[in-house]
Amino acid sequence: MTTLWRLTALGPAAPLKRADAVLNAMDEAPALSWSLFEDGGPETWRLDALFADQIDTGAFLALVGLSETEAEISFMPLPEEDWVRLSLAGLPAVKAGRFVVFGEHARPELEADEIGIEIEAGPAFGTGHHGTTKGCLIACDRLHAQGLVPARVLDLGCGTGALAIAAAIVWPEAEILASDIDPEAVTETDVNAAKNGVAGRIEAFEADGFAHPKLASGRFGLIFANILAGPLQVLAAELAARLEDGGRAVLSGLLTEQIEAVEAAYAQAGLVTETTDTIDEWAILTLKRA
Repeated sequence: MTTLWRLTALGPAAPLKRADAVLNAMDEAPALSWSLFEDGGPETWRLDALFADQIDTGAFLALVGLSETEAEISFMPLPEEDWVRLSLAGLPAVKAGRFVVFGEHARPELEADEIGIEIEAGPAFGTGHHGTTKGCLIACDRLHAQGLVPARVLDLGCGTGALAIAAAIVWPEAEILASDIDPEAVTETDVNAAKNGVAGRIEAFEADGFAHPKLASGRFGLIFANILAGPLQVLAAELAARLEDGGRAVLSGLLTEQIEAVEAAYAQAGLVTETTDTIDEWAILTLKRA
């Protein structure tokens, strides 16, 4: 039986969110996967990280800037089937506007007026438990309610494909493209699209930014880019050029203190902020052409 290892950090929100931000900013994460969520209430949060092998916990904590005085730390071997059971139990359904991102175990909790997106915990980013994904789903729901009807949608840096799936559900006539630099994310997106009944509606492929023939021409009525502040700034001119008049871009992966720098890059490219959402310390910007 394959044995996995799980590190759990339990404590106040601030240091755990800081550690989560460090992990998300890494080009090569030291963990197979990780998740951050409230544990019983807003005063206590839990960071779970999964590893293939035993690690030096002190070195890992130093890497993410977390000390044992800030959180209660545990690290133990976890048989694979136990990891699945425990991770599912620890990941409640996430509500984001009318959207609810849930694991199979939470399907009975869905209400009749909610739009369910089934995504299990896995190697790709985007289960909805992170504020950036949740905020992008809220923005998607708001744009749909406002009457936006994009003919083409791009989910740039798609992770699990949650945003592409949401778009495919609420805009059934739209052409949906989903790209990610990570081939695992492309695979996850295809699997999740099938699971949510939109297989064939989403074309997922590996791409670094806009460097792909499928993204070389044509424009989009809606672009999601839930990546990081640095790449968002680098891609500003290209993203703006791919956004059609009257379209919207939803950007996230940036901290609130990075809003000004990201907005400046997009203002120079001809886009301005229409709506700003914040969840925890993360910002979600909805942009339109100036």
